[in-house]
Amino acid sequence: MLNRRHLVRLAGATALAPLTAHSSLAQGSAPITSPWPNRIVKLVVPFTPGGGIDAIGRIVGARLSEMWGQQVVVENKPGAGGNLASEYVARSAPDGYTLYITAGGIAVNRFLFGSLNYDPVSDFAPVTLICLFPNLLVVPVASPFRSVADLLAHARANPGKVTFATPGHGSSPHMSAELFKSMAKVDMVHVPYRGAAPAATDVIAGRVNCTFAVMASGLPLVQNGQLRALGISTANRQPTAPDVPTIAEAGVPGYDTSSWFAFFLPAKTPPEIVRKIQADTVTVLAEPAIKAKLDVLGVVIVGSTPEALAAHLKDEMDKWGPVIKAANIKVNE
Repeated sequence: MLNRRHLVRLAGATALAPLTAHSSLAQGSAPITSPWPNRIVKLVVPFTPGGGIDAIGRIVGARLSEMWGQQVVVENKPGAGGNLASEYVARSAPDGYTLYITAGGIAVNRFLFGSLNYDPVSDFAPVTLICLFPNLLVVPVASPFRSVADLLAHARANPGKVTFATPGHGSSPHMSAELFKSMAKVDMVHVPYRGAAPAATDVIAGRVNCTFAVMASGLPLVQNGQLRALGISTANRQPTAPDVPTIAEAGVPGYDTSSWFAFFLPAKTPPEIVRKIQADTVTVLAEPAIKAKLDVLGVVIVGSTPEALAAHLKDEMDKWGPVIKAANIKVNE
């Protein structure tokens, strides 16, 4: 659930002068190569190409590439609900050349998986919360379900027969669906994929009944007639999809949750580099051309300080840990 009272604190940003070889270092940080960046920056995405996180990473990454005069190259590393990418970034050199765009999975995977080869707090340096956005409950256009009520009626009459696709265990669509199941008291079967694109493909084809698609990737599929939207996950309707009712008003009172994307770096990255990436990202997010592209995807642009992102991560862990425990959701690898 989006914690509205944090929006003000999340919106702050810090400016930074250009980095030089004489920049001060925090104890234990890696040395800075002067000037930074002077080579390709790798942007790691934890899911396959074609999903919302991939799209937003490419939009922001392309503009940062222009700003820095160095290529920002997207590297998709799907698998294990984002854990493969998280472990890769956690083990990367803390020199600013491995940037990580991730989502809610980094906050919930410690509760879902028996063990992790990284720590979601101590192994990463928060940079900035990029954006918040709803998820869409969508079905194939040929589906007999034309409303949330239709889907719920069928699920209650046929326990364990309705399937839902997700980009992987612990992803925001997965958590949105689990919250939906819990609040609506229905039994639905999780079908995890290695990214949003293959999950959507099977929903479009009718091989899976539904999915909670992130707005950035789901809304275009609704607009071009490939999927039908039954409901939106936030408490209020969204301007980019005004005709789509909220799930709360459509059959599950009180339902309200949002997805988020954020930049992280490996822990012990020099604070000067963290602040530069944060400040430059906030600048990019405020540019009219970038804002217009993100507005079309239905996101709420944030651009937070590193400290506010750290607080947001803690809030998400505190929120979802008890939900996962109460539902006894476990992932066996």
